[in-house]
Amino acid sequence: MDNLTHSLVGAVLGQTGLKKKTGLAMPALIIGANLPDVDAACFFWLEGTEHLGFRRGITHGPPALVILPLILAGLLWAFDRWQEKRGKRPEGRRPVHFGWLYGLSFIGALSHPLFDWLNVYGIRFFEPFSSQWFYGDTLFIIDVWLWAMLIVSVWWSLRSEKKGGNWTKPAWVGIAAGLAYIGMNWAISHRPLQVVNYDGPGAERISSPVPFYFWEREVIRVGRNWPGLASEARQLPYLESEQRPLIDPDDLCSIPDLSQERQTNSQLDAFLFWTRAPFAERAEDGSVILRDARFYDPRARDRFSIALPDVKCEELPEK
Repeated sequence: MDNLTHSLVGAVLGQTGLKKKTGLAMPALIIGANLPDVDAACFFWLEGTEHLGFRRGITHGPPALVILPLILAGLLWAFDRWQEKRGKRPEGRRPVHFGWLYGLSFIGALSHPLFDWLNVYGIRFFEPFSSQWFYGDTLFIIDVWLWAMLIVSVWWSLRSEKKGGNWTKPAWVGIAAGLAYIGMNWAISHRPLQVVNYDGPGAERISSPVPFYFWEREVIRVGRNWPGLASEARQLPYLESEQRPLIDPDDLCSIPDLSQERQTNSQLDAFLFWTRAPFAERAEDGSVILRDARFYDPRARDRFSIALPDVKCEELPEK
């Protein structure tokens, strides 16, 4: 999910009463909830599509979820001591307990992969022990309705706290509403899907959430009969509510076997490691552009694609 969602999750957890456990509890929860996204720094040293195969991996796995909160807790504890030595420690701050700082940083960090799992991008829960991708297919990566629930619950809780009322109740109400909303979206995504045109052997159907209209899904068919990367499948995303293809079939190519190219092209290897719904599109010069149907957007699609100028586009086989 986006970082605002992660931050709001950390904030609403704090408003359940956890922020009273130690000084700097809220920073531990909110920063901790964003902590696994330190892997975004990979954009400084990776090029092209290489980031696709790196994100949501090592920093989202078990070792990182133990080590990163420990580093955060140490930094917050050191910050508190630094302020105290300089005489700038706020008088109203509670005593800082390192154990609670670590526990809250861990809770915040643990919430991150759970929410990242909810969209179609995927996450590698067990990296570095296993590189298997897991997909929740439940929420769009930016969900304004979830934002609204979390923002209202945090605002309501802070307002109640200021007035001396039961300020933890609004946070719990917000958490319950958020979980109910997530459960409803999971049911929408995983209901029996009615798709058209192709249901080949080993085909997988992806029910991809769309922005704002949480009740709609793009239904994507993915052929799984492509050894090495060659595919005979007609892989077209359809908008379920309108039963129309989002990609012109005349612009598609057969996916070639790229096993040899993958060994020498790190960007291609990263793309193929990450992709879940690959299809090949004809470029203007007749070569191939590999894309992923989960993130096909004619307005801004280069980030999730890789051009293969030396590979000639071959027409799709007849069904």
